[in-house]
Amino acid sequence: MRRRTFLTGLGAVGAVSLVGCGSKSEDGYVADPGSLQVYSAQHENLTKAWAEAFTAATGIKVQVRKGSDASMGHQIVAEGSASPADVFLTENSPAMTLVERNKLLAPLNEETRRQVPANLTPSSQVWTSIAARSTVLVYNTSKLDKAGLPKSLMDLAGSQWKDRWACAPGGADFQAIVAGMLAGQGEQKTTEWLAGLKSNARALQNNIATMKSVNAGEIECGVIYHYYWYRDQAGTKEGSGNTALHYFRNQDPGAFVSLSGGAVLAGSKKAAEAHRFLAYITSEAGQRVLVDSKSMEYAVGNGVASASALPPLDSLQAPPVDPFTLNSDKVNKLMTDAGIL
Repeated sequence: MRRRTFLTGLGAVGAVSLVGCGSKSEDGYVADPGSLQVYSAQHENLTKAWAEAFTAATGIKVQVRKGSDASMGHQIVAEGSASPADVFLTENSPAMTLVERNKLLAPLNEETRRQVPANLTPSSQVWTSIAARSTVLVYNTSKLDKAGLPKSLMDLAGSQWKDRWACAPGGADFQAIVAGMLAGQGEQKTTEWLAGLKSNARALQNNIATMKSVNAGEIECGVIYHYYWYRDQAGTKEGSGNTALHYFRNQDPGAFVSLSGGAVLAGSKKAAEAHRFLAYITSEAGQRVLVDSKSMEYAVGNGVASASALPPLDSLQAPPVDPFTLNSDKVNKLMTDAGIL
């Protein structure tokens, strides 16, 4: 399976310009020297909402270059100190760690760092979380009851789960979950689990396809992030009406919480504005933009409650994983060696 890359076309709304990720010849990206350059792997609607709110509050124009975690992280590394990026936003933290390990991030302002709880930031303190998402098991309630659910994510490697579960191993979301497993369980257990995945699981395109397959009864259960289910539940329930969510809790690898990251690039030509942008999106006002966007991701700013439909973030009993230790390149190698990628 090939790693997926997400590209979007050109567009402009107000002061915010949304352009695709890639070289100039491929997508026409040209950095506007009068705008703050935000390289974003976050969801387009949320990034747009943040950018528009920031511009309204400060008058600072924002141009967003959109791509996936992997493509954006490697794009910045390839561009190095010559990158036009001022700010980098991710969906999952391994892409941020990749850029950090290449020494391309500026130190985070202490004021910004204090706006997010210490347990939701990496030990390096060079970047901050801006949102969070929880690993969950979505299951078809007609095919599985609560008593029949796996006790741990690790159980899915067993032969009793062959052809009964699905996931999207080609995506950055799932690879972040594996990175959390690697950090908490070690290489041997992770390698064994990936071998079980290869034998047992149905590989689908993304989280939405996984949820819809479970909803249609094509497979009993699947590993996804929580917000896909809550978004569908808040709408027509067309893709989730026959399903429920199982939270593993108990610091299980299946309770992994992935942090979306935000950082200022060391080579930013608009460093003051970049730090101001990051301070804004982690502030109470910026985190309320996240909640109001209906993204159903978790708010991480101090004192800001997430959407009321979500179980509280601190009730999920996630495993204590330092985001700085998550290694996307190692995970990619393990998954490739297992024949999954």
